[in-house]
Amino acid sequence: MIHPSVIRKQRLLVLAFTILLLLTMMVGLQIGDSTLAFDRMIATLFGNGTFEEEFVLWSIRIPRMLVTLLAGMALALSGAILQAMTKNDLADPGIIGINSGAGVAVAIYFLFFPIAAGSFAFMLPFVAFLGAFLTASMIYLFSYRKQSGVEPVRLVLTGVGFSMAFSGLMVVLISSAEREKVDFIVQWMAGDIWGTDWSFVWILSPWLLLLVPVVFAMANQMNMLSLQQQAAVGIGLRIEKVRVVLLIIAVALAASAVSVTGGISFIGLLAPHIAKQLIGPRTQLYLPICLLIGGWLLLVADLIGMNLLSVGNLPAGIVVALIGAPYFIYLLMRK
Repeated sequence: MIHPSVIRKQRLLVLAFTILLLLTMMVGLQIGDSTLAFDRMIATLFGNGTFEEEFVLWSIRIPRMLVTLLAGMALALSGAILQAMTKNDLADPGIIGINSGAGVAVAIYFLFFPIAAGSFAFMLPFVAFLGAFLTASMIYLFSYRKQSGVEPVRLVLTGVGFSMAFSGLMVVLISSAEREKVDFIVQWMAGDIWGTDWSFVWILSPWLLLLVPVVFAMANQMNMLSLQQQAAVGIGLRIEKVRVVLLIIAVALAASAVSVTGGISFIGLLAPHIAKQLIGPRTQLYLPICLLIGGWLLLVADLIGMNLLSVGNLPAGIVVALIGAPYFIYLLMRK
């Protein structure tokens, strides 16, 4: 049973991060190459802006923010699932190779298959999922031991190895490709958010609407995975089945996100950690906070890269890496 004071704290944190997210979005709607004063932004939101103001707000900034927000939430939830199923605080879809597998699949599809303009955006999440799923399956098989099942440490180390191998393969793939296609793949690898119109909002939304409730429904099973294997089996948990289901969900969330945002790492590492530090390790409590933190982190990274640096547009993936890499090193030293 969860103590009422903890539930109150969780609700306050959810409210606080929701307000922080809304404030960040309000700031993001005003800044950019074409600035909007607060009163003009409010007027435009309610349909009283000029043509230029409505175009900037409704066709450029709002869909980009929603794509970034949804992708950040998907990556954060994917990271939380991977950390729960591996019992390893360093698990993240970018770090253990899932994003790299999705990236190789996207690169192969983009470079070597005929592409129809109308279906390209809608095909990418499925192509990325296929690549990520095959990668995750190989990582899972290499980490599996008949006597002990999946060994969490081995899974993370195997994933890091696959990530390095796929990075090398990506270089081979683009070394002989056309310049225009190479530019797109390089931007994708850097985590440059390229899917920025309403069609990508509709592409990402169903994945989250379908999978987030499933993850919340499995929160108790995720809690049980933190127990010793004998204890979890003793209370009736079918460990390997739960791990496989969670792995498929984590792969689907990560693949749907990176198909439109590129190779972004560390969101799935940072968001669950911050949420657990704030409210504790119980899954039911930290998952909603984790979702909000993930969306907020990627949104802030994109705003910094787009608006606040003098060097021009810096991909959000690089900004996140500048924040996440030191934290990853800190975790390595602590663990």
